[in-house]
Order: sequence, then C-alpha cells, then structure tokens
Amino acid sequence: MTRPARTVARLETSLTLARAASDRRSYSVSARLDAVLDDDHRVVLLDDRGWSTAGPVGTGERLDLAELEETARVVVGPDEPAHGRTHEEEARLHWSALADVLAGAGVASTGAELARLPHGVVLDERLLARVRR
Repeated sequence: MTRPARTVARLETSLTLARAASDRRSYSVSARLDAVLDDDHRVVLLDDRGWSTAGPVGTGERLDLAELEETARVVVGPDEPAHGRTHEEEARLHWSALADVLAGAGVASTGAELARLPHGVVLDERLLARVRR
C-alpha cells in the first residue's frame, strides 16, 4: 500500500539563547526554520541563522516577545535583494530554495505555497525567561 503524500502544515522558527554576555545587556540568538508536516514530522529548512544585539537582558529588563518574533521572521528570510534584483525576485528565489530542500526530503511543495503558510515562533526556556510579561 502506498503512503499518502506528506504536506507542509506550517513553518516554525525555533529561537535559542546562544549567549548572554556578562554585561547582562548583550545577547545572541540562534534561529532554526523548520517545515512542520501534516504528520508532525519536521524538515529543517535553515539552521544557520541568528542575530546578536546589545539589549535588555539583565534583571528587571525584559525582552519584548513581539520584537523577538518579528526579528525571527526577518532573519530566516527572504533576505534583502542582491544588487540588480527586486524584493519580489529575492523572495521568489528564497521560497524556491526552501521548496528544493523539502523536495530533497521527499516532500513536494512550491515556493508560493510555502510563502503563504502560517509561521510560528518558539522560544527556548532561557530566552522565554527573559521575555517581558
């Protein structure tokens, strides 16, 4: 019996506090973008993204959840256009490259389909502990 084709249900970016400096203001976050399939399996699409900043991490100073989520979505792309390309072209290339990663894992999808999916952001416990409540 053939197995039904798996489809991508949503995208999810996982954030991990990679480093909190001793000055308690600087920090680094790593970001991994996964495609979450309809059977709850995951395919890693990007695992080389993240950012560093000098910002509120110390006692009494908290990070803003909405800012973290927005930054996470920007960091996993699409990137700013390369010289000579439009934002639309860069976005199309980005989403097509992610669809190619999925194809390599045996999951059929198009870049346009991926671009329309819900995109959640999940924080690790160390980062979540620093979020403003």
